[in-house]
Amino acid sequence: MVDEREPSDGIAPPTEQVRASVIPEVIAGRDAFLAAVERIAAGRGPVAIDAERASGFRYSQRAYLIQVHRREAGTFLFDPPAIGDLRELGDALGDEEWIIHAATQDLTCLREVGIDPRRVFDTELAARLLGMERVGLGAVVEELLGIHLAKAHSAVDWSTRPLPEEWLEYAALDVEHLVDLRDALAERLAAAGKTGIAEEEFAAELERDLNPVRADPWRRMSDLHTVRGARNLAVARELWVARDEVARETDTAPGRLVPDKSLAAAARVLPRSKRELAALKEFNGRASRTQIDRWWAAIERGLTTDDLPAVRVPGDALPPIRAWADRNPDAARRIGPAREAVAAIAAELSIPVENLLTPEHLRRVAWAPPDPITAETIGAALAALGARRWQIERTAQRIADSFVAAAQGDSAASAPAS
Repeated sequence: MVDEREPSDGIAPPTEQVRASVIPEVIAGRDAFLAAVERIAAGRGPVAIDAERASGFRYSQRAYLIQVHRREAGTFLFDPPAIGDLRELGDALGDEEWIIHAATQDLTCLREVGIDPRRVFDTELAARLLGMERVGLGAVVEELLGIHLAKAHSAVDWSTRPLPEEWLEYAALDVEHLVDLRDALAERLAAAGKTGIAEEEFAAELERDLNPVRADPWRRMSDLHTVRGARNLAVARELWVARDEVARETDTAPGRLVPDKSLAAAARVLPRSKRELAALKEFNGRASRTQIDRWWAAIERGLTTDDLPAVRVPGDALPPIRAWADRNPDAARRIGPAREAVAAIAAELSIPVENLLTPEHLRRVAWAPPDPITAETIGAALAALGARRWQIERTAQRIADSFVAAAQGDSAASAPAS
């Protein structure tokens, strides 16, 4: 249900908690889906869309429910596992704008079912660019539209079938206000002179690689830093691989089978037998005992393999800034003033620092700046790292100035007294 009242003088109406007047039925058949696509295509304006996954419950990040709302068409709830490919929906809407809150969270699972937006309006990102303190959907809807959305079901298991009615109501309300929210945000972006900034950021989201291939994904296991020695790391690796195989087979979130901290505990202790592993109090989880043979086989592989992982992995990560004074004194003198300059620009624009310029980009140009240091060379270095045009236009000169000032300060400090 969309609240039809218009805010007056830019002030949202009093906050009220809304309920959906009609909860749409979940569409799970191809014929019903194609009929819904026709109705959506006949609607007007941009298309609001959201996806519900079962993160924390399932191994996959697939969408288990997709919600769509469009003016003059209504609200639709689709069951992707039952329907299969939904590309007819994307094809029917062509170049229409898709409204998504936190688009990077949903684009991957939407693309998996054939919905690949060509234009997007990200309401969460728009709120960030406007400097709003709270950018969750419920908070932004409440601030701009005066409507309170209950968020009680945001972390439930959406692979559940049948889905409870109260979950479906929650899902429908997530998209029913997105079009009005988009209009309110677009108006504020225009008033702040940030429409062009937002358009660049939305386009960049569509181009971003959301599924990078990671080398040695097992090294991202939490608590791995507590595991010392190549042999212990080999055991941790084999346990992680074994758990990942079970998780894929059962479509269960790995952490629900055996938590990371349990794998790390076993790798630290190196149990000498299956019995000792089963007795390890830190080794727990849904499958810690039912799959004990698998875990013990993984430990044995780790204990006997000749393929020992490196204890330290070379990479291109910069050292922490606190170590710069010893590792790269010139960079240490540059980074402080540069961060202050970027923070000042962010305050002037009422944009979070991390949205104005990715902090890693600033660290990298401070660590190894171009020669000579000018706004143009700093801008080129930032562009090579992936900074957008608007970010470069607003930061390159001030960063260059801060670097030059830092170098001049060093020269003055080292000059002999006259």
